[in-house]
Amino acid sequence: MSLLRDLALGARFALSGGREGWTRTLLTAVGVGLGVALLLGTTALPGALNARQARDNARSDYGASVDSGPARDTLLLGRADTQYQGKDVRGRLLQPEGPEAPLPPGVSALPAPGTMAASPALRELLASSQGSLLRERLPYAITSTIADQGLLGPHELAYYAGSDALKPRKEVNDAVEVIRVKAFVNNTPQEKLDPILALLIVIIFVVLLMPVGVFIAAAVRFGGDRRDRRLAALRLAGADRRMTRWMAAGEALAGAVVGVVIGALFFVIGRQYVGDITIAGLNVFPADVDPSPLLAAGVAVAVPASAVAVTLFAMRSVVVEPLGVVRTSMPRRRRMWWRVLPPLAGVGLLAPMMGRGRDSGMFNQAQVIGGTVLLLIGVTALLPWLVEAVVRRLGGGTLGWQLAVRRLQLTSGSAARMVNGIAVAVAGAIALQMLFGAVAVDYVKSSGEDTSRAQLMVPLVDPSPDTQARAISALKATTGVTGAVVLGSLDGGEKAKEPQHFTPVTIGTCADLSEAATLPSCKDGDAFVATGGAWEPERALAPGDTLYLDPTSGGSGAKGAEVRWTVPAHTRKAAARPDPSGQRRPGLLVTPGALPHDARLPLHSTVFVSTNPGDELAKERVLNVAAKVDPLTPARTLSEQHTSARFAGVRKGLYIGAAAVLMLIGASLLVSMLEQLRERRKLLSALVAFGTRRSTLSWSVLWQTAVPVALGLALAAGVGLGLGSVLLRMVGRPVTVDWIPVASMVGIGAGVVLLVTALSLPPLWRLMRPDGLRTE
Repeated sequence: MSLLRDLALGARFALSGGREGWTRTLLTAVGVGLGVALLLGTTALPGALNARQARDNARSDYGASVDSGPARDTLLLGRADTQYQGKDVRGRLLQPEGPEAPLPPGVSALPAPGTMAASPALRELLASSQGSLLRERLPYAITSTIADQGLLGPHELAYYAGSDALKPRKEVNDAVEVIRVKAFVNNTPQEKLDPILALLIVIIFVVLLMPVGVFIAAAVRFGGDRRDRRLAALRLAGADRRMTRWMAAGEALAGAVVGVVIGALFFVIGRQYVGDITIAGLNVFPADVDPSPLLAAGVAVAVPASAVAVTLFAMRSVVVEPLGVVRTSMPRRRRMWWRVLPPLAGVGLLAPMMGRGRDSGMFNQAQVIGGTVLLLIGVTALLPWLVEAVVRRLGGGTLGWQLAVRRLQLTSGSAARMVNGIAVAVAGAIALQMLFGAVAVDYVKSSGEDTSRAQLMVPLVDPSPDTQARAISALKATTGVTGAVVLGSLDGGEKAKEPQHFTPVTIGTCADLSEAATLPSCKDGDAFVATGGAWEPERALAPGDTLYLDPTSGGSGAKGAEVRWTVPAHTRKAAARPDPSGQRRPGLLVTPGALPHDARLPLHSTVFVSTNPGDELAKERVLNVAAKVDPLTPARTLSEQHTSARFAGVRKGLYIGAAAVLMLIGASLLVSMLEQLRERRKLLSALVAFGTRRSTLSWSVLWQTAVPVALGLALAAGVGLGLGSVLLRMVGRPVTVDWIPVASMVGIGAGVVLLVTALSLPPLWRLMRPDGLRTE
């Protein structure tokens, strides 16, 4: 009961100490509140991502096709996805086959032919001047809006358009597909999360949450010097040491409780604006950002309890006597031996998992979390010793430098606490960068596509040669197009009506075929046998062999009699080379003049389009032309890299968390710096009153920030490299260091501190007035 009474008395001092007491408590509460808001956001993030995934599964049509014929409850669906100015646009063409056709989530009625239901973001884009080219591609009247339950996020570009011209079809490599569905459901098997991605997720959460805990621990110690002087007065009034410590804990408890309330308000207010923020293409609805009640209750209990524990721990090094506080004298030197124990223990926990890689199952999450936390705690343990050891040896220089050094020598612990959070964040970021860089090769792979030879690929699947010719002419005539390579394809069988034995045939001009093979020489009428293709036909053809060209092959879907064709006698070999899409075409390479003159065979053609690099809208015009030819065209831009969807999702989550932590770092550092300036208001005013230049004091404050920051970032780089090396050994990668990301992380940390310091200068100048000496 006496402990509760002392805690209550300390809380009363915090809440009833006049303007001075309220200011101190409010600063503590704001610092704690920023951390609590981020903790609540972190607890809500998994739920938000799960809700997003659930909506995606509910509207998915992959694996939902049925093989039955038309019925009252079936719907024809064509995928018409596209891109616009680097953003994905999800599109579906819908054609009901009966009155009970299923409705996609978020749509109250199927759109009529020629109309569409659009997402709010797409509707807004189409109504703006920036969406003029996209309006040409989507010539549908907007009659309704897709509700939230049918969208991944408020910024998603999506539409459902009605059609009356769909027919079930399936083209080569499923490039164009019209399927029949009875329900929207994702029947594709779920891929298991591999151990390295699971390790990345665990490390990301630890790295992002550790700075939050460090900032909260620093915030509850705001106003420590004034608190200790007040406790000395209480000792003079008869309080013993145990009472003063618990009263100090009560003050911290009061600030932490108020901080929890303020943090909850910050979270509620900030959640309203979540929908306006898009990070790395990821966007969620505010309603999805709903923390688990159990986790939220844990935060509400853990933060005040941590405030009490941190204060009691800090008070161990303070001797509060009736006539003063011993800490105001030069403190004794810090010991180093116990400060290296946490990182050593962390390495000890992680060491047994070194070399396991991906093939040894999941990593032990408890060991990973414990080892990483202990290594990062090593930063907070070693930094005060490092700052004290360095500033003890500093001296000389300008007056501002000497003032800064002396202040650091007397209060090195406070300076280290201010930098601890940024140092922990930088150390974790460096380790993550090393791990991401090492494992990215497993998830970000070369697609084989050569964007220097072409920028877009437009498949043409209409079986009519005349339609294809018009489409090719339209593509070549598009503004901004500098070239086009056309490669047609069909199958040739060795026997009539025996499609199981076939040879691929690629048809194009000499210039076009040179993009698929290294030709010795070429003129119209030549034919070549490709060597070194993606695969070899069952039997190599020779000049004079007979081939039956199949008009139903190549994805054309056309019907007609096979055309008998004899391989020309002058057919030569040509080494296959990757075409702009990275494919090495096997079989025969034939110019149009080598085919029978009366054979106007339907082809499945692919047009590789090159555009003017200086024309940013040329790609959009090409996609518009392709969409006019076929609304379901799989035309797309070429890309030299392919990124795993799950890896991309983990990376997006990291970007979101890193952005939030950076904002917390900046805001918390600013609050911490303002609190330190408020503590020194009378000292600054006295120095100004005695004639000290304001520029001298400004440089003093800058040096007091710069020295601990430099030491903290140097220590963070060392610990981060150590943690990153351990993690690389765990995933079975050689320890290599790319110094550019390391330098960028250190630079970002230094930039945040410099920005906060610059923002603190105006309040500093206001404090440097003689009237600051006035006492009420």
